[in-house]
Amino acid sequence: MSTSYGLKELNFETTIGGVGGENNRREIPVIDLSDFDNRRAEITDQLWFAATEIGFFQLVNHGMDVADILTAFDASERFFALEKTQKAQYPLKDGLNAGWEFMAQVRPSTGTADQKESYQITLPHMDGLWPNQTVVPDFQRIVLDFEQRAWSLGMKVLSCFADRLGFERDFFTKAHDRSSADYQSTLRLLHYLPLADGAEPEPGIWRAGAHTDFDCLTMVFQKEGQGGLQVCPGKEAMASGAQEWTSVVPKDGVITCNIGDMLMRWSDDKLLSTLHRVRMPKADEPKGPRYSMAFFCQANKDQLIQGPEKKYEPITARDYLLQRINANFAGKKA
Repeated sequence: MSTSYGLKELNFETTIGGVGGENNRREIPVIDLSDFDNRRAEITDQLWFAATEIGFFQLVNHGMDVADILTAFDASERFFALEKTQKAQYPLKDGLNAGWEFMAQVRPSTGTADQKESYQITLPHMDGLWPNQTVVPDFQRIVLDFEQRAWSLGMKVLSCFADRLGFERDFFTKAHDRSSADYQSTLRLLHYLPLADGAEPEPGIWRAGAHTDFDCLTMVFQKEGQGGLQVCPGKEAMASGAQEWTSVVPKDGVITCNIGDMLMRWSDDKLLSTLHRVRMPKADEPKGPRYSMAFFCQANKDQLIQGPEKKYEPITARDYLLQRINANFAGKKA
């Protein structure tokens, strides 16, 4: 039986769970952020083109050191190496994007559980969720430092979109106030489960089923040699039943970004939220685990989302995000 949702974004997502085709001739724009203050106008033009035509782009020379990114990956892998009984002491808090979950995410596109586990950091809700120094040494310090650096970069990118949308330059920085109790931005550490040697993935099973993101801007950090991320860019994504997917080759230090539904709505649909997924390994590919990290710039709960042209009725970021979370974790066991 099909499920109907209150948001058009979710209803669209239910239509795109198939395998589709592959098109690896596409190029995802690579945007150089070096000398940002002096090149702001040029960088803004590049970001605007990528976000309005494609919805996906990659950042280089962005100011986040590769060594710091790899240190965060190491902390993430040490956490996921814990026994399940240990990780279960830090359970995902309902509706709050904070804590650990194991195969609890069921996408509207597939109806099957993603083959992964994740640990989510949303600052106001982390009480009782940090493993201590004896469990995962330096974990909290490393992860909080990385979260702050990712937030700063995200606000820099969003300031360019604020310029083009006619908002004050710091509009989105204020909307994602990191010091507020209403802060909702999330750092998500991800561990995609290995496939046993000789095993074939079942049809309809994905490491992450096809979806668009809930947020304003997502920044994904990948490790070289651990592929599987695929995108269906921009305007083509809305052609139901005709999706063609492009693989994103992972490179250390290159940040893959996409626009989320929250910013698409805030821009009156000028900026394009983009379909993406993580497929299972193919027969000739490594079957081992895959690790990634994603930072989701999600506006604070009290922010009212409505674009300059008022295409949509206003909705608070809290209500918007809650609808999306509930749809994706509807099958989570207590």
